[in-house]
Amino acid sequence: MKGMVEERAVELGNYIIRNQTTVRAAAKEFGISKSTVHMDVAKRLQKINPQLYRDVKAVLDVNKAQRHIRGGLATQKKYAQLHQE
Repeated sequence: MKGMVEERAVELGNYIIRNQTTVRAAAKEFGISKSTVHMDVAKRLQKINPQLYRDVKAVLDVNKAQRHIRGGLATQKKYAQLHQE
């Protein structure tokens, strides 16, 4: 089981870097929870593959910096649809 968790952490890291995606999107793609993705890429990956961890962290830091913008756009879209009805 332990080898599978480590393998999943590396796969998640590679997926996040390759697709420049969020934790939420990675969780959806792999069919696991956001908490599991975060634990894999933030804790386990740091011990397994430090360079991959740094690369993933860079992508996630960009996502974190942009999340307020995405949230605002989602709210704007929601209210635009409500006013059309």
